[in-house]
Parts: sequence; structure tokens; C-alpha cells
Amino acid sequence: MRYDLDDLRLFVHVVTEGSITAGARRMLLSLPSASARVRSLERHAGVELLIRERRGVRPTPAGVTLLRHARDVLAQTALLEGAVAGYARTSSAPLVLLAGGSAMHRFVPQALVSFLRAHPDVDVTVEECPTPRTVRRLAEGEADLGIIQDDEAADRDLRTEPLGDDSLVVIGRVGGVLAGRGALRYREAAEHPLIGPGRDSSLQRWIDKHVGPHAPAPRYRTHVADLTTVITLAMAGVGLAVVPSRAVAEHTPVETCALQDGWARRRQLLCWGAGTREPSAAVTALARHLRAAAGAEEPTRLDAPPRPEEP
Repeated sequence: MRYDLDDLRLFVHVVTEGSITAGARRMLLSLPSASARVRSLERHAGVELLIRERRGVRPTPAGVTLLRHARDVLAQTALLEGAVAGYARTSSAPLVLLAGGSAMHRFVPQALVSFLRAHPDVDVTVEECPTPRTVRRLAEGEADLGIIQDDEAADRDLRTEPLGDDSLVVIGRVGGVLAGRGALRYREAAEHPLIGPGRDSSLQRWIDKHVGPHAPAPRYRTHVADLTTVITLAMAGVGLAVVPSRAVAEHTPVETCALQDGWARRRQLLCWGAGTREPSAAVTALARHLRAAAGAEEPTRLDAPPRPEEP
């Protein structure tokens, strides 16, 4: 047997309201049309479904059974429609955002929360990616936005804007070897056991690139995948750690010393992909949420990408 979904909806409304007239009103049908549909449903089922009384209708035992299953069918149909509609709502490919581990640690997640809540019909693919690879992918049009270090996109025809300071500091347990120190050089920190980020992480690559051949070979107690674990281990006194200052939340119980080496002073830039000369409203909105999460001001350059108002 095949049942018409509108007939099942009508039947549910009729039984719920206790009246064919009221059920017809819920379905925006005329009374004759609703009555004809109910009679057709009964003929289709081969059994009486309603007991018609002077003041309304009530279901027969067969009608009670049909009511229960009709509600289940209609509920499952609604779930099916919602699941399929979820794919139809996003009419374009997801935005692609690339960022290093420092940005991924705190403000990228904050930006994603606010952006995805404000734009339920826009999806975002986020990848952790070292700056050189991020720049290459942006230049080749493989990503919409990227967060990079300093001026590593200077030789590319890509638009950038400052997102804020990302300088490095050394952290260790409270009362440990850093107590009372305001700043030190990397060679001093490397005399102590260190906790390192992942060996292939953007931060570890940055450190290895800049410390130079004359720096003491550090002893790493361990390398861990994310900055949260690095900070937790340093806080526990397992070793010192070199991390971005903005990765250390306020009131974190650690000793913090600035690194005096020039390479430790870094800036983060928001970089626009080669395919975003005329960015979509979604890309522009994502950039705005990233600025807000990073605490950066809106760009004022005349050549900055246009920023239409968010809906």
C-alpha cells in the first residue's frame, strides 16, 4: 500500500483536533475536500478509521494504530528533509582558512565560533599549515585567507594586513629558574631542558630556522603536538618552553620572560588569497571575525579589500 503524506498529515490533525472541520482548517482545506480525503484513506486501508459522532470524531482501534505509525512516518520524513536540505543550503564550496599553530591555539577557534554562528549557511575548511606553504597555497588560489608570520608574503602579489604581535617568550614553573627574570636570550634558555612543540610545527620550524648554528644544542624532554600541552608541561616544571606570548592566557600560573633575540619579535598578518581580489561577502565577514578575535583594528589602507556589511 502507498499512503499520501498529506492524507496522513490530515488524519493526524483530524484525530488531534477531534473534528474533520478543525483538521481541514489546519491543512487549509475545505471541509468537503478534507472529508473526501479521509474517506479515500479509509478505502485505501480497507477499514474504518474514524467513528463519526454528533460532536466530532474519534479513532477506531485501526485508527489509533494508523495514528501512531503516521506520526512516526511524518517525524522521520521531517528528519529526512532537514538532512537533505542541510546540503542544499550551502550553494558554494567551503571557505578555506590556513593558519599556523600559534593562531590555531586561541583566536582562530574564537573567530570560528562567532563566524559560524552568525553565518549558518557558510562552511569553513581550516588547516594548520606552516607560513611558506600557506603563502604558496594562497598565491595559487587554493585558499581564501591565511594567517602568516611577518613579511613572508612580501615577494608575492598578495594583500596583507597586521593582526597583532606574536612575539615569543620563555615560560617555566612558578618559582623556578625564571623567577625574578624579566628577559633572557635563547642561548640561556637552551641551557635548561626544554619542552618543544611538534617537530614539524610552524613554531618549531621558526625556532630551528632562526637560532643559527652557534646556538647551544638544546635538550628537548619531549615534543608535543599542541601548545596547550606545551604550556601545561612547562607549568608543571618538566622544562622550559618557548611559546608565543599571546598563547599564554592571562593569570596562567607560569613564570614568563621575554626573549631578547631579534627573531623572537614577530607579527601575525592576515593574508588574502590570489582569488580574493574582489572577495565575497562571506570571505570579508570571516576576515572581520578573525580581526575581532585577534584584537586587531580594521585596516584603513585605500587598497584594502572592500568590506560589505554583514547581514
